[in-house]
Amino acid sequence: HLFRNIAHARTVIDAWRVDYNAVRPHTSLNGMTPEAFAQHAKKAYNNPQTLTQN
Repeated sequence: HLFRNIAHARTVIDAWRVDYNAVRPHTSLNGMTPEAFAQHAKKAYNNPQTLTQN
């Protein structure tokens, strides 16, 4: 990208960050977005049953 000024660069970069973290699924996260994966991991971590070994 060529940026017109610093404000334009910030706008474009912020849009990319939102797309990357909240919109685009990642194959390394089983098709989840990083935000969805973080929420899923937080729920699993807060559930004591998921931390016990069988």
